[in-house]
Amino acid sequence: MMALWKSPISLDKLKERSQDTLMEHLGLEYLEIGNDYITARMPVDSRTRQTAGILHGGASAALAETLGSIAAGMCVDRETKRIVGLEINANHIRPVSGGWVTGKATPIHVGKTTQIWEIKIYNDQDKLVCISRLTVANIDK
Repeated sequence: MMALWKSPISLDKLKERSQDTLMEHLGLEYLEIGNDYITARMPVDSRTRQTAGILHGGASAALAETLGSIAAGMCVDRETKRIVGLEINANHIRPVSGGWVTGKATPIHVGKTTQIWEIKIYNDQDKLVCISRLTVANIDK
């Protein structure tokens, strides 16, 4: 299978670019970039829990949007294009009170003007925690 990426980026570069951002604050760790997917994990701790002691839905959405946006950005020529978010949704399936959650972004549609990415987030037992869909626009710089 041919890689989807037009502007690939390394895991080290992602980590470097995440310094002093929400991703660093939430403790995101980039894990793998495949031919058509990207994965990262996030701790379920005081940075990402809500007052009920479980993973905050907004933290899940932040993980999903981060993965989908990075993947979408790798699908365009970053010299001439950039991506901007149009819509994100998230369905929360089960609560998580500790450990880690791992997200994986895969493409649904990669077109000239829009992209749609599915992001599934799993707990440490590989049970689905959240499923999200991110739509972005590819715009001229």
